[in-house]
Amino acid sequence: ACGCEVFQEVKTRQFTPLAQCQSARCAANRSRGKLHRQTRGSRFLRFQEVKVQEMTDQVPMGDIPRTLTVHCYEGAVRRLNPGDVAHIAGVFLPQPYTGFRALRAGLLADTLVEAHDVRPLKRRYDQLARELTPELYMQLAELSRDADAYGRVARAVAPEIFGHDDVKKALLLLLVGAPAKRTRDGMAIRGDINVCLMGDPGVAKSQLLRFVAKAAPRGVYTTGRGSSGVGLTAAVMRDAVSGEMVLEGGALVLADNGICAIDEFDKMDEGDRTAI
Repeated sequence: ACGCEVFQEVKTRQFTPLAQCQSARCAANRSRGKLHRQTRGSRFLRFQEVKVQEMTDQVPMGDIPRTLTVHCYEGAVRRLNPGDVAHIAGVFLPQPYTGFRALRAGLLADTLVEAHDVRPLKRRYDQLARELTPELYMQLAELSRDADAYGRVARAVAPEIFGHDDVKKALLLLLVGAPAKRTRDGMAIRGDINVCLMGDPGVAKSQLLRFVAKAAPRGVYTTGRGSSGVGLTAAVMRDAVSGEMVLEGGALVLADNGICAIDEFDKMDEGDRTAI
């Protein structure tokens, strides 16, 4: 009625829009002016919700990996991809329940981290190549002149395990990979190789796999016994923020453009094996 604009700051997930005008003119006239929401006049923040899961080698015995919700705003958005290992600095906050859950919850609240700084730990090969120092370049040049460069690098794969030179050479080729080819008619031929390790119990198969998954820029280590085909590829979940159905990636999705090491492949169901 008075042509006044009112700005309302929204800090929670749900909010009640203002219905009555609060300008001085409406207060003087004692008229209850109705407000209409204008989406075009609104300002929005960039927001991303990230779920961080404990590293598999840091999980306490007999426990399942714990997860924590991280809220990223503005500059911290889209720094991470699924499957990345990261250092996150921020504020640990409680998130009180809203609506009917708040009546039943009492003193309980969800917890989240509001991220201030996000730093991915493992960088991709192209990022590592950009950060090449002159000393490292000299070392690489010296290694390339060595006649036994292949054997030297292969012996550096899991050095705590004696022998297994042929296995280590195969795993080194798996880590390096070959260039992907694209034929003239547009068909892509993958350069990556798959390696299947078979052997007696106690010949350090799992240890070799763990080393390769750790050394790769993106690596996921999982066991075939505990994971179904859905857990390895993707599962349909309901998003907590928007309420829509979303796909949550499994181990193979998290290791995209990296290495996925599946231990105890023989213990898996036949259907899950074909799904891979």
